[in-house]
Order: sequence, then C-alpha cells, then structure tokens
Amino acid sequence: MKDRDDLMAHLAGLGIATTTIAHPPLHTVEESRAMRGAIAGGHTKNLFLKDKKGTIFLVVAEESRAVDLKGLHKRIGASGRLSFASPDQMRALLGVEPGSVTAFGVVNDTAGAVRVVLDEGLLMHDMVNCHPLTNDATTTIATADLMAFFQSTGHEPLVIGLEAPAGDGQTE
Repeated sequence: MKDRDDLMAHLAGLGIATTTIAHPPLHTVEESRAMRGAIAGGHTKNLFLKDKKGTIFLVVAEESRAVDLKGLHKRIGASGRLSFASPDQMRALLGVEPGSVTAFGVVNDTAGAVRVVLDEGLLMHDMVNCHPLTNDATTTIATADLMAFFQSTGHEPLVIGLEAPAGDGQTE
C-alpha cells in the first residue's frame, strides 16, 4: 500500500504541484471547518459506500453538500440501496483508516475495484482540498490536476450533481 510519501511522489511524477498543511487529526467535517483557518478552495467530504452486489463507490462531495443516500444508487448505476462499506474494505482498497477517507485513496486501488463519484460542485473551485491518505494534514490541489490524478490511477469519475432533494435521506 502506498503511504503519504508515495502519494506525493506519484503526484510529483505527474508534474502536479500541491501544498500540504499539517494539523491535528480531523475526523469530521465540523472538526475540519473549525481547524482550517483560511485554506482556500473547495473542501471535500468522502463517503465510502457499497451496493447490494458489493460494488464499491467513493463519493467525493463538497463538504457542505447534503447527499441523498436513499436515492443516490439510482443516479450512479448501483444495484440497490447503498450502505457504508466496512473499515476492512476501506483499508484493503484505499489504504486508509476510518476518518481518513480521501479522493487520493484510489492511488491504492490498483485493481480498479472502486468507482469514483465526484460532486460537480467541486469543479466550480479552482483548488480542492483533500487529506493525503491521513487525516492529520490537508493537501490543496488544482481541480484540473485532481482530475489528472484520477486518470493516472485508472479512475474516471462519474461527475454528477449531488445536491439532495428536500426531504429525508440526506447526510451531512
């Protein structure tokens, strides 16, 4: 499994410049908002999900986005309702611990088992912020470079609007 240093080397090998800021471990969007200060760009929240047939999805959303988990499966081609995948699957496929799920985790999914779903709202930002495989730092990357990173790992994201309709089924 690749670690943070391996990830940075992968990005550098692609000619992608990033900025990483260390901070105490963050486990929730709320902790992240309180800690971040003035880190510019879009901030992500990530959901590691599976469908009834065991297909794994990494949903990378803008942190403020309410995601409709009850209806999302229909929009992303999943088989039945989505549920959270296990911590063991997270470690095996993304090489991260719970609380550290990140768009960069697909660097470890060399078999292409994870389908990436990207919130179109993130594409409105010039820069996007993600954990670099651990939740004790935030890495800022140009949005176009994040897309190049996904391509380099063989993960072409499904880009959709993730705003949930009014009603239940949302997760913050």
